[in-house]
Amino acid sequence: MTSYSHIMGIPVPKLTMKETIAIIDQVIDERRPELFHVVTLNPEITMSCQHDAQLRNIVEEAGLLTADGIGIVMVSHLKGNPLPERVTGCDLLLQLLQSNGTTTRTYYLLGASKETNELAAEEIERSYPGAKVTGRHHGFYSEAEEERIIGEIEGLSPDILVVALGAPRSERLIHSYKHKLNARVAIGVGGSLDIIAGTVKRAPAIWQKWNVEWLYRLLNQPSRWRRQLILPRFAFRALMYKDKG
Repeated sequence: MTSYSHIMGIPVPKLTMKETIAIIDQVIDERRPELFHVVTLNPEITMSCQHDAQLRNIVEEAGLLTADGIGIVMVSHLKGNPLPERVTGCDLLLQLLQSNGTTTRTYYLLGASKETNELAAEEIERSYPGAKVTGRHHGFYSEAEEERIIGEIEGLSPDILVVALGAPRSERLIHSYKHKLNARVAIGVGGSLDIIAGTVKRAPAIWQKWNVEWLYRLLNQPSRWRRQLILPRFAFRALMYKDKG
């Protein structure tokens, strides 16, 4: 039975990356008719849920939440009900691509720039023989094009729909069309396609090991400093929040 650590009222399951992959693999193998929405919960989404009722509902209805970011994990430890490790959208996607084994899994990539989307698809098919990108579309489309894109995804029926439109836009789109997408699993993955495509360099392994990947990104992209201001605000509010556990 899964236990939970509550972060600002949101129950986050205490799952490792390996356990998370096992759940997603089972969902795909069982060919469930309903879409399985995976939300990679980061501090920004958690904070937004405190005043955005629609987003809070999306998170609560998701099939699975993962602890995306060391901030979520650190707060759980400080509150005495620790999550085992972070399970970021990028790491989760990379692990899924690697875990296909002898079974080919199909993917649809939605999001990022046209160039990045194309490069990511090429890299996935070149580096992960068990993964097949059956469709893709960049994230800079008009509102009028959205229904057509959703129809394309529905027709292709991918095992995994990868949505890289940024949070919470990715989460809203998945939830809005969950009955039309005809995918087994849908995951919002932030800037993961940029990393796979090589257009953005990920922090070296040692930075990831010491959980300071956020600092590496800030040093390499100083324009992110306003966004990073949410981290101390999140930590303070989350620690003060009277959670159940």
